[in-house]
Amino acid sequence: MELLYFILGLCPILWLIFALTVLKMPTYKAAFGSLIVAGVLAFIVWQLPAMEVLTAALEGILMAIWPIVVVIIAAVFTYNLSLRTGGIDVIKQMITSVSNDKRILVLLIAWCFGGFMEGMAGFGTAIAIPAGMLLTLGFDPIFSCLVCLIANGAPTPFGSIGIPTVTLANLVGLENTQLSFITSLQLAPFMLVIPFLIVMVTGKGPKALKGVTGITLATGISFVIPQLAVSYFVGAELAVVVGSVCSLLVTVLLASKKKTDPAYEMKVEKHSINAKDALKSCSPFIFIFIFLLSTSKLIAPVNDFLAQFASTIYVYSGENPNAMTFTWINTAGVWIFLSAILGGFIQKASFNDFKEVFIATLKQMKETIITMLCVLGCAKIMGYAGMIASIVTFAIAVTGSFYPFVAPCLGCLGTFVTGSGTSSGVLFGAVQQNAAVSLNADPYWIVALNSLGVAAGKMLSPQSIAIALSSVDQKGKDSILLSKILPYGLGFLIAMALIAYIGLQLFY
Repeated sequence: MELLYFILGLCPILWLIFALTVLKMPTYKAAFGSLIVAGVLAFIVWQLPAMEVLTAALEGILMAIWPIVVVIIAAVFTYNLSLRTGGIDVIKQMITSVSNDKRILVLLIAWCFGGFMEGMAGFGTAIAIPAGMLLTLGFDPIFSCLVCLIANGAPTPFGSIGIPTVTLANLVGLENTQLSFITSLQLAPFMLVIPFLIVMVTGKGPKALKGVTGITLATGISFVIPQLAVSYFVGAELAVVVGSVCSLLVTVLLASKKKTDPAYEMKVEKHSINAKDALKSCSPFIFIFIFLLSTSKLIAPVNDFLAQFASTIYVYSGENPNAMTFTWINTAGVWIFLSAILGGFIQKASFNDFKEVFIATLKQMKETIITMLCVLGCAKIMGYAGMIASIVTFAIAVTGSFYPFVAPCLGCLGTFVTGSGTSSGVLFGAVQQNAAVSLNADPYWIVALNSLGVAAGKMLSPQSIAIALSSVDQKGKDSILLSKILPYGLGFLIAMALIAYIGLQLFY
């Protein structure tokens, strides 16, 4: 019977995979199908009353709207407005002035800048904005999406000023810095490998590493070591932000001294850019950094003051509903919108520019928005009905002492379904901790494995794929992009399972 419930519980996810890979449906249609499948199964098999199915879905939809959809729209709006004002062109010129080697450029944009955007804002910004920037440089749109998806996975547990890891630590009652450090330690091998993968994808094979092996290694090391240090001494909040900035500085320093290989040279116009123009073009992103940092928990008085502007409601009509807190001011989407507006004024954007760009952004993102609403609604139905619990209970019963192999898979599954590292932690954090107690294993190691799996799940998530394609105006090519990213995500997941088990045996 447990096997039957396990299989049925997986059906919404299996449908999503089948619809995207076999039927080649657009993500928003496949996600809507998953929502329907989850609702029907919850009502018929798990006997969740119709009203509770509806309110569970509504809770997920509201969670998707605020803050996730708001953040994504704000991020893409920021990029589109900077594109309209010419700010992106200046940033592009600044980056290409460092090097015109396409391998270095992809590292700078997808890995370094993408990591910074993930650490500051998260929620898809690190995919949307860098992918758009690569497109404007002349890279293929699908390639741009692919490298940004590869680059985005590992920093995700520390996205948006560390929200996924901080939330997970608070949820299960573990200490922030220790959990952050263990998570960073588990992620370290992958963060060293990812720059090499990015270079090889850019140059279509290992031969692309010739001449840039040292820079590629330095790019990874200069990200990992600061991240480990900040995780250990400070916690999750600034781990990826500091790591990405250090990686950017080291990469720029080394790249500026290297002669470009003609085989990888991009033909770009070089212009002299003064400090004033550079600051103007970067102003939206500078404001994002200032606002998100100054309103984070690191600045407790400001954070505490803004926290009062919030509303807490209960949407789910069944037993043990989750409290939904809507933070009206101190949320990433609000600050990114404000940053875009202030940066737009500095860049001399007109009212008509703001209006037209905003409307165009909404049209561009409408399918992505539908996808997010359906996926989060599906996730909530699965959680409240007990479908998630059925999946996990069977996994623990079957694997026993080999559960660490499965732990990252749960984190991956949670992120695949919800598109969010934070949501994955909320779904499976307590399960991972209970499994650690049952196995008499170190709870920090097991719980951190959920975040490790998040890195693979983020690459493969339909939400991530939809965001990436929307940012380069390639909607409807979800199956193509999924087929390209799938080998990397599955390869990472297998390696994560091995690290999970072997690491536990060696160190705990």
